[in-house]
Amino acid sequence: MSPVRGIRGANTVEDNTQAAIFRAVRELLETVVRANELQLEDIVSVFLTLTPDLDADFPATAARDMGWDRVPLLCATEINVPGAMPRCLRVLMHVHTGRSQNEIKHVYLDRTAALRPDLSQ
Repeated sequence: MSPVRGIRGANTVEDNTQAAIFRAVRELLETVVRANELQLEDIVSVFLTLTPDLDADFPATAARDMGWDRVPLLCATEINVPGAMPRCLRVLMHVHTGRSQNEIKHVYLDRTAALRPDLSQ
């Protein structure tokens, strides 16, 4: 079995609606999977967070709607740090992969590229 690696990523959410949250989750998760050439069976677990200004729905519901119904999913609210990026979705995905840590492609979409310029492509 391949080692377990963590993959980070983030996306912004257009507004506080179920549709916007689901759209941002789908875009982020699909991009992480594609960038790292993953199969659903490779995914060990997914931790999703939203900033406190996003509460229209659970991001895990969007992942389950994508067919990720057997992947352990957990949601939480980000710490409400003054001046932090608003309307932000973050993910920490644990996966089985043969890639080294240096080969993992972390995904920061839209304005979130500013959160980790060292990892953004």
